[in-house]
Amino acid sequence: MAPRAIVIGPPGAGKTTIGRMLAERLGVGFRDTDADVVSSTGREISDIFANDGEPAFRALEEQAVDAALSEHDGVLAVGGGAVLSELTRKRLAGHPVVFLSVGLAEGARRVGLSSARPLLAGVNPRATFKALLDERLPIYRSVAAVEVATDELGPAAVVDKVIDDLAALAD
Repeated sequence: MAPRAIVIGPPGAGKTTIGRMLAERLGVGFRDTDADVVSSTGREISDIFANDGEPAFRALEEQAVDAALSEHDGVLAVGGGAVLSELTRKRLAGHPVVFLSVGLAEGARRVGLSSARPLLAGVNPRATFKALLDERLPIYRSVAAVEVATDELGPAAVVDKVIDDLAALAD
């Protein structure tokens, strides 16, 4: 058993929105590893970050991705920082990984740079978001089989592009 598609990307890229729509179009289930972490711990991600620290959250995230890769055969969305784990990157190898890219301005607009996102909390959330994008962009690209830029597209158009690109991979 393996997911039909795995959606990755930074905050604001649309992983959950696109993942759900893609699953519906493909007629398969949708699963989100962030939701899995919340469900398994009974705690919000921001609470885990604040009280246990990022390394504790990343360990939980790594376990959630591992479980989902072996248990789920639909569309899987993984948290934006999941690819920071070398083990997770190895586990994603060979899967149909879709990187939803988003630029700084559009990403900032979509997430609103709110403190509800633990990594964007702080004095200058825009600078933090830029640093996050700069750090992660090469990692996302190294893991992805497909990249779809989401800045200029509505969700339905993104899903259409993902489906076309995944079909091209299968050819």
